[in-house]
Amino acid sequence: MSDNPSETLQVVWRGGSRFDIRTRHHTVRVDQPPDFCGTDTGPTPCELLVGSLAACAAHAAERYLHRCELLADVTVTARYETGVQPARVSRIALTVEAPGLPEGLRESFTRVIEHCAVYNSLRIPPEITFQVLVVDHDHALHGV
Repeated sequence: MSDNPSETLQVVWRGGSRFDIRTRHHTVRVDQPPDFCGTDTGPTPCELLVGSLAACAAHAAERYLHRCELLADVTVTARYETGVQPARVSRIALTVEAPGLPEGLRESFTRVIEHCAVYNSLRIPPEITFQVLVVDHDHALHGV
């Protein structure tokens, strides 16, 4: 890891296809729809990925509009497609509604929302590493 600030979150199994994502003092449930053996108690991980991008764009848009002293009544709609071989989100289209945005600010507004952290993380993918730990459940259950 680098010297940059880092954050930690934890994903905990809650039975079936249900997992809770814990970060700071928040918990977000993820699940799968019934046709993927889930119980649909929360969004799927892919929906969270797309939702994170849309939310990041919305936050960037709101900050820009606020700085320009314009109405920050922003709505972002995300449409996405999934692909196979490998399984992935293959296409995302965002529509940003910003009522009252003057035509002369459209280009700078677009540049701002195109540089949100989630978009940049997808455009320039982060280094991802995996470490697999095998825990002996007998020892874990008895505190040994």
